[in-house]
Amino acid sequence: MTAYDVLRQQANTAWQSYLRPQRTRLDVSVATCSHAAGVYDTLAALADAVRTRNLPVDIATTGCNGFCFLEPLVTVSRPDGLRVLYGPVHAEDVADLLDQALTGICARLAAGVVNGDSDRAAQLADHPFMKHQVRRLMANCGVINPEDIDHYLARGGYEGLARAVAMTDEAVIQQTLASGLWGRGGAAFPAGRKWDFLRGARNKPKYLVCNADEGDPGAFVNRILLESDPHLIIEGMAIAAQATGAEYGYLYIRDEYPLAVERCRHAIDQARAKGLLGANILGSDLTYDMEVVRGAGAYVCGEETGLLSSIEDSRGMPRIKPPFPANAGVFGLPTNVNNVETYANAPMIFRESAEWYRQYGTEKNPGTKMFSFTGDITRVGCVEVPFATKMGDLIRDNFGGTPDGRPVKAIQSGGPLAGIIPGKYIDLPLEPEPFREQGVLMGGGGIIVCDDTTCIVDMVQYFEWFAEDESCGRCTTCHGGTQRHVEILRRIQEGKGRVSDIQLMELINDSLRWSNCFHGQGAPAAVQSLLRHFRDELMTHIRDKRCPAQQCAALIRYEVVRGREHDADPSAAICPTNAIRQHDDGRYFVDDARCIRCDACRQLQPDVLAVTDAVAPPRPAGMPVAAGG
Repeated sequence: MTAYDVLRQQANTAWQSYLRPQRTRLDVSVATCSHAAGVYDTLAALADAVRTRNLPVDIATTGCNGFCFLEPLVTVSRPDGLRVLYGPVHAEDVADLLDQALTGICARLAAGVVNGDSDRAAQLADHPFMKHQVRRLMANCGVINPEDIDHYLARGGYEGLARAVAMTDEAVIQQTLASGLWGRGGAAFPAGRKWDFLRGARNKPKYLVCNADEGDPGAFVNRILLESDPHLIIEGMAIAAQATGAEYGYLYIRDEYPLAVERCRHAIDQARAKGLLGANILGSDLTYDMEVVRGAGAYVCGEETGLLSSIEDSRGMPRIKPPFPANAGVFGLPTNVNNVETYANAPMIFRESAEWYRQYGTEKNPGTKMFSFTGDITRVGCVEVPFATKMGDLIRDNFGGTPDGRPVKAIQSGGPLAGIIPGKYIDLPLEPEPFREQGVLMGGGGIIVCDDTTCIVDMVQYFEWFAEDESCGRCTTCHGGTQRHVEILRRIQEGKGRVSDIQLMELINDSLRWSNCFHGQGAPAAVQSLLRHFRDELMTHIRDKRCPAQQCAALIRYEVVRGREHDADPSAAICPTNAIRQHDDGRYFVDDARCIRCDACRQLQPDVLAVTDAVAPPRPAGMPVAAGG
């Protein structure tokens, strides 16, 4: 029996008792998304109720399964084999859950049956959110306890590593190349070729780095894996070590992911204790160890050389290339940098085969990809789908479309340096090439959906401000160029735009491409999208001094709807600047000079307060202002 077989056998025993517990078990999803939804209140209420009622029930934790819109989630596993996912389960729902789910089904809270059958709840696999999905990377997410290595081992964990350490480094490289795996961070460079560069480097020691500095707004695919299945990344990095000859690895996790840091550190300790890290892994010649490095909180550390500087305790400043990290990386020694999802695919390729891996996706882009969707959608969450799945199918089916059925105006993929496409491209297949054809990047998996209430000029201004604020400041091209973009865009939003601003922005875009790193080179992407896809909206801001989406504060004004001048008492009471005032006869009006456009009044009384264009002519007496804008 091999060293791996011994570990697997021990793990199977523990896993079987978990699958069929002798007492009912409540598995609570504890992740960053559930934290935001109040999971710790739910946990406290569950613990208190179980203790007070003296129930024969155990409480455990699991990770996020991508159903972020249903958090807090609780999975009830009963001794009879029935397992049901419930959510959202807030503290006030705990009584109903315990009253009904321990012996039957709490239909009000049931999201779906995970295992077994019930005529009172549908199968979770039939939930609209599961449509189009093929869960490989996410197979363990929300299923296992991420802090128990036996759960990972029992479900095939580290089998890929056991097979890889029995192979030569050349064979590992060739199998990785045969799978077609490419970098999931956005560059789409073949992983096997990148590993081969490090293998051929002369200097030693060699290092591996996992870039988990997921800083794009709206992106959280890496966080899901780090928090819910940390051993998948650890195993993938160990396989890369066998391919490249690397002796040590750094898992660089963004500072804003404290739970991911905690769970990954715990997982590394567990792997080391089982002989899966350290000297002579699984009885082989491979010696490899690793550690977690907590990020510096800077977006620019997501650029691979800026990340390397941060690991060295230097300022997170990108370096000029060449030399490339494969020759001179962390501490000036050969280094391979890959994204979380890239490493996470490796265990499956070696546990199954390259041919198995290529069963989904396309010839050029085989496999599956995780995507997180946020913005103006009904259901926010994370899915895993084969490459070439139509983005629109996911938005309509899995994510339920826009909340009010409004048209999709724009889609922002890959973060602020990737660009924006109009809603008419909603059915683009999810693979890099179709996005590049529209002048944008698919990126690392974060997608933001915007309906027609979004002002693209305002959105682009925000992205340019973000790029300026997060610039390391070393090259004037980047820092100065983004500053000029922000100044121009803000001036346009204030109604002082000029047609000549378009030429200025194009000139800045051309200059920014000479920046030292991708942060500066990608910074004009949003402006380029504005000029290419949304020029009409830009010209409306410049020439007509109007914001069609009514979001630019200087281009709108608030008014009391005619006929409702005596009904604005609630809005006047909450106005932070006392802008809602009264005439001598008691009629309310909005003092525009005092109004800060916070929108609190309209949100409170949409039928009493309305928004109109600042340049709109005064309305004739008796003409009503449309309620709600």
